[in-house]
Amino acid sequence: MNKLTPKAAFRKLAAIYDKMVARYDEVAGPIGMTCEGCADNCCLSFFQHHTYVEWAYMWEGLNRLPADRLEDIQARARDYVDRAQAALARGERPHLMCPLNIDEKQGICGLYDHRLMICRMHGVPNLLTRHTGQEVRFPGCYRCQDLTKDMAEVPFVDRTPMYKDLVLLEMQFVGKNLCALPKVDHTIAEMIVIGPPRLK
Repeated sequence: MNKLTPKAAFRKLAAIYDKMVARYDEVAGPIGMTCEGCADNCCLSFFQHHTYVEWAYMWEGLNRLPADRLEDIQARARDYVDRAQAALARGERPHLMCPLNIDEKQGICGLYDHRLMICRMHGVPNLLTRHTGQEVRFPGCYRCQDLTKDMAEVPFVDRTPMYKDLVLLEMQFVGKNLCALPKVDHTIAEMIVIGPPRLK
């Protein structure tokens, strides 16, 4: 399998993201699902991300920001990591605002075009079929569950094809070193604090 250049990989990733957004919208529309005015901001959720290609793409976006904006985000990311580690040490799940959020009241992402997969897919009901054939279903966020509680048939996003595309892209992006590299299991804040991923 030929290794992709970052530019080619990012172009493919953007196309996968476009599919995700389209499928999300197809499901969110009939449900009447919007994030406007939601008190349970998903930017406060403790998500961990698992691909080098998304990590690198996020940094491609970060490097386009003005220096002062990037420094502010990095400072907030360091604070996030410290507070998250303290919460985990207490046996609590962190409930902290993502350092990329530039308007906590409205939940505006400062890196919207480069936001990661989970940030794009969270909220609506979805399905994932594991390689074992096991189906894992997610009912959607609290607002979505409230909107769908009386629906006879709840629409959902099948994430499986898009996940397969992302896994293949990860292999093409990282290349032969994939099995030798540490497994990615980081929050956005940790990815910011660590810096761009090293693939060697």
